[in-house]
Amino acid sequence: MDRLDAASLLAEAAPAAAGLNSAGLTVMVVSIGAVLSLISFCLYKVFSLPPVEVEEHVKGPLEIDTGDVSDPD
Repeated sequence: MDRLDAASLLAEAAPAAAGLNSAGLTVMVVSIGAVLSLISFCLYKVFSLPPVEVEEHVKGPLEIDTGDVSDPD
């Protein structure tokens, strides 16, 4: 019985679901539009870059002397 009473009290105390008013809807639409515009602009700038020609690959030397081979302890 206690659970049923608690559930009915919570149901009475909870406010009814309300939708967004016009100011909230405007802020949401503007913020989502700004984020989508920024993402679109950045992706356009990245994908419209000219291809880079690599003349030679930069590689490290194959034999690097770390100094720990001669005295491992």
